[in-house]
Amino acid sequence: MKIAITSQNFRTITGHAGKTRRFLIHADDGNGRAMEVDRLDLPREMAMHEFRGTEHPLQQVDVLITAGCGQGFVQRMAAWGIQVVATSESDPATAAQAVLDGRPLPPPEAHEH
Repeated sequence: MKIAITSQNFRTITGHAGKTRRFLIHADDGNGRAMEVDRLDLPREMAMHEFRGTEHPLQQVDVLITAGCGQGFVQRMAAWGIQVVATSESDPATAAQAVLDGRPLPPPEAHEH
């Protein structure tokens, strides 16, 4: 299982998934432990809000963890077979391990638009 995590600073889980261009990629190390295996630092035109092509690096992941996103983003990811998990957890490694273990993550904090 490959897990992408929105992280504009490559340290914490960040929101605005549709505009995010930086992702930490985690995978199972073969022993049930999540480990970082890659980082994506995409050009502006590859942010999902801008992307209109057919092939995208995120299409290689199974789950995407973010601090926040809109319903359009969730639907677009679902069309690619990617499950989106929104959470208030800020630590990428903790969140990736929870997903691998099948444990729920705390929901994102509510905010007003």
